[in-house]
Amino acid sequence: MTPRTTHRQVFWLIAAGMLALLISVSLFVSPVNAKPPVQETEKYCLSCHGNESLSMTLPGGETLSLYIAQDDLSHSVHSSVGIECEACHNNISEYPHPENKFQTKRELSLAYYQTCEKCHSANYEKAQDSMHAQAAAAGNENAPVCTDCHGAHDVRPSDEPRSLISVTCEQCHAQIVETYRQSVHGAALMAEENPDVPVCTTCHGVHNIQDPRTSQFRVAEPELCAGCHANKELMDKYGLSADVYSIYKRSWHGVDVSVYKAKWPTIWHDSAVCSDCHGIHDIRSTGDPASMVNKENLLSTCQKCHPTAGPNWVDAWTGHNEISLERTPFLFYVEKFYGSFTPFILWACVIYVILQIVRATVDRVRSNRP
Repeated sequence: MTPRTTHRQVFWLIAAGMLALLISVSLFVSPVNAKPPVQETEKYCLSCHGNESLSMTLPGGETLSLYIAQDDLSHSVHSSVGIECEACHNNISEYPHPENKFQTKRELSLAYYQTCEKCHSANYEKAQDSMHAQAAAAGNENAPVCTDCHGAHDVRPSDEPRSLISVTCEQCHAQIVETYRQSVHGAALMAEENPDVPVCTTCHGVHNIQDPRTSQFRVAEPELCAGCHANKELMDKYGLSADVYSIYKRSWHGVDVSVYKAKWPTIWHDSAVCSDCHGIHDIRSTGDPASMVNKENLLSTCQKCHPTAGPNWVDAWTGHNEISLERTPFLFYVEKFYGSFTPFILWACVIYVILQIVRATVDRVRSNRP
């Protein structure tokens, strides 16, 4: 075999190897815009469950619809990635199906939601420590579980649209959500899907929802609100001050709450936090006549904790704003005066004490001379 022939053979061997590699990659790597996998089991199940009239009567007397809409499955986050029916209905593998053992619809839901733990164990564990789980443990069978919030066959991204979060919570908390809709936050969310305003889960958490009536939640509230209201970039976007949190922390209320949070977080304390003055779900802009901190309503808001407060009480309140020449010129000049005068007096006292020490030392030296 000549050297020329050997080189030619090596070239073709390398070319063949690279071609085989490309073919293998094309078989195992799906293109970006590939269609979702064909759901053979899903099609088989829908041959019966795609019938709108399909239903059964449970032993408890309730009628359970067995119809599953193709559109619900098609838009579900599960079906789009190839998760089929038997992933959740793992006790059903053939037809006829096993005999139903559930007495009511709720009993069925409470049994099936536990299958969520197989794929979502972290969130499932968080939910077991939430208020909802505590309510369930106390005997409330209507306390929400995974499928009550996320759906069953129509599971979709929870924040598309973002207002859907509040609509979901509304199933159980209708009055609170209606109040929220009228607030400055809720109105912006519902009217324009504003991505910056807080929704229910922003303040209460998602799966590990805690009791907002506890002292721990109360003393942590200023930091919760500061998540948005201390964000200068976000506040500048809406023409709001980002100094509200830092000024609150320096106030009597803020210092008092900080001490309790650090030393006695489990003891309820009445020093004012954000919601005491601004409201909870009914927060409105300061210019709204219905706002608790509107100039016309501020005195009555303060009197909830300070019943003897008079008109001069609120007149002395500068709000969550730094003292400035533009907003509060009189206070600005008073602060400047004392800011200069106080150090002058202190330095004068220091100099006076030093001179007294020098004089006493000199007198002592002189008195000791022969």
